[in-house]
Amino acid sequence: MVVIRLSRQGAKKRPFYRIVAADKRRPRDGRFIDLIGTYDPRTKAFKLDADRYAHWVKQGAQPSATLHSLILRTKRQAAKAAA
Repeated sequence: MVVIRLSRQGAKKRPFYRIVAADKRRPRDGRFIDLIGTYDPRTKAFKLDADRYAHWVKQGAQPSATLHSLILRTKRQAAKAAA
C-alpha cells in the first residue's frame, strides 16, 4: 500500500519536510517512490505538485493525517485570499 506522507530532513532543531509517496512498510525517512513537494514549518512555506498528488490519490494512495490537515489549511487560506 502506498501512502503520501512527510519525510523529515534538515538539521537538529531546524526541521524541513519532503512530501513523498512511499510504501507504508518503509521507514519514515527511508526510500520513497516519488517526491511530490516540500514543507518548511519555520516559514510555513508549502509547495505541492497538485498533478502528482492527484495521480497518487487516484491510484489509491492515502495521505497521512498531518499532510491532509496541511492541504486543507492551504486551501482555506487560498480561498480566504481570493475572497
